[in-house]
Amino acid sequence: MSSIIQLLPDHVANQIAAGEVVQRPASVVKELLENAVDAKATDIKLIIKDAGKSLVQVIDNGMGMSVTDARLCFERHATSKIRQAEDLFSLHTKGFRGEALASIAAIAHMEMKTKQDQEELGTHIVIEGSKFVSQEVAVLPKGTSFAVKNLFFNIPARRNFLKSDTVEFRHVMDEFQRVALAHPNIHFTFYHNGSEMYNLPAAGYRQRIVGIMSGKTNEKLVPVNEDTEIINVQGFVCKPEFAKKNRGEQFFFVNDRFIKSGYLHHAVMAAYDGLLKDGSQPSYFLYLQVPPNTIDINIHPTKTEIKFDDEQALYAILRASIKHSLGQFNVAPVLDFDRDANLDTPYHYKDVEAETPTIQVDGTFNPFTDDKTNQHYAKASSGSGGNFSSVSYSGYNKRVEPTASWESLYVGLETDNIESSPFTFENEEVTSSLFNDDEVEQAIHKTYQIHKKYIVSPIKSGMVIVDQKRAHERILYEQFLLNMTVNQALSQQLLFPLNLFFSSSEMKLIEELKPSLATTGFVFEEAQSDHVVISGIPVNITESEVSLVIEQLVSDLQDGIPASSYSQNDTIAKSMAKSLAVKTGSYLTEKEQDNIVNGLFACKDPNISPFQKPTFITMRVEDIDKKFAL
Repeated sequence: MSSIIQLLPDHVANQIAAGEVVQRPASVVKELLENAVDAKATDIKLIIKDAGKSLVQVIDNGMGMSVTDARLCFERHATSKIRQAEDLFSLHTKGFRGEALASIAAIAHMEMKTKQDQEELGTHIVIEGSKFVSQEVAVLPKGTSFAVKNLFFNIPARRNFLKSDTVEFRHVMDEFQRVALAHPNIHFTFYHNGSEMYNLPAAGYRQRIVGIMSGKTNEKLVPVNEDTEIINVQGFVCKPEFAKKNRGEQFFFVNDRFIKSGYLHHAVMAAYDGLLKDGSQPSYFLYLQVPPNTIDINIHPTKTEIKFDDEQALYAILRASIKHSLGQFNVAPVLDFDRDANLDTPYHYKDVEAETPTIQVDGTFNPFTDDKTNQHYAKASSGSGGNFSSVSYSGYNKRVEPTASWESLYVGLETDNIESSPFTFENEEVTSSLFNDDEVEQAIHKTYQIHKKYIVSPIKSGMVIVDQKRAHERILYEQFLLNMTVNQALSQQLLFPLNLFFSSSEMKLIEELKPSLATTGFVFEEAQSDHVVISGIPVNITESEVSLVIEQLVSDLQDGIPASSYSQNDTIAKSMAKSLAVKTGSYLTEKEQDNIVNGLFACKDPNISPFQKPTFITMRVEDIDKKFAL
């Protein structure tokens, strides 16, 4: 029997490895930026076109490479970061696997220019799909420049799986922000399609965070600083009142490397216990320094997952340090059982001695005697009515005494002489009944809410069970879509305009959405680089819901909902319907239940929600009878 196992060619092996390392243009950005940081660069430029699909270029002023290194860096498992297996547990660099450049060169057109500081000339190499096209000597500045063009040109299936430019740009932005936040001592510049997105000079952690997020972020930050034997925690957490619905601004850095850790995130949430509203997520920027030999980074090619030796201790220290910071800066509520400031003596009464009040008593006063007058009271003349006399006196209390018994008020009234006469009305039919019997029967309540989640309504064949959240989403979705495409929605003007602050990337999305949002009822006065002013909102949105609706809309656009939508209007309608729909667990009155049921079956497509989920089910009487036929 012949042998069937054979070694794969290098270019095939590189393409297989590229599937792990390079998922999208953002992966290329991450690898090239980290290489520039490892080269000890102090100035790094990132230039992309078409969200990185056409061009990703990273220019740095680092150490550069020699002619031999320039050629060898594109080979698999060729790296300058480690020499032996023990080096994996004492890593001080970003990369160490030696697969990034080889993987990128296998699926793109790549051009590299590099020069060392002590050399007079540099090296210019061009590679297309792992094939070296040219290698020349060139006059270049110090540092290295990588230009990656036409990503996935030889793997069309992978290129077709890429999302829209908006989504891919968001992923590129995330990777740039992570590297820039981890290294505030490096000057970063970011260009997209010829326009400058970021220009971040070297600064401290707080200045870098404010420069990336927005100017409004500065007042939200609460510093965290804790130094122990096993971990050093620095960074910032945001005040509870600025918590958001999404988890966008949450960053963990371990030894200047961005990581994702649900365990450490739980520690942060535990520190905020009792301070956040339901569903809110705090923002945080935490920098952890641990000994390199206590962590394992070699778990996944993206290197965003880390294993710690003593996770429980890190959890406790992180939670305690954040709680301490929130309490130290008077963010968390403090209970003081010692005294109440409201009970303190006012200043102008502090040194005044108390005086004993004087009491005067009429010893001869008897409330049971008929004669109420005595030496202290003088009888006054009777009033014009004759029934009561008003008494004035020079004493301390005033009394009004009756001069006749109460029966005198009813003299001359004899109930026996009163004869009752029948009462007549103009129209007997008006007062007999306001509703007919059949109308009263129709007004009987026909809908019921179960577990604050479902609405049950009887029908002729049985009953219909409606999911209140999905049904309301369908109603609002068709309503918003109709306003944006056919009718101009009504808008309610605000007495005081709203100022909403966003990051620069979010502001770019809002600028693109302004025409579509205007058709739903939003009125924008102005838009600056970090905030937008809204003077009018749709009639079915309250003022407190505006920020939540727009934040959810921006988050949906960044996460890729447009790929499953037909147009931008469809995306906006879906997002706003999801934000404003009645939530599961909300109590509904009888009228609200009827409105949802009637509104659902008045829709064009009542069977499914905007997100392709069933909105109701029907149960026939026969099906219920079968349940009892045991």
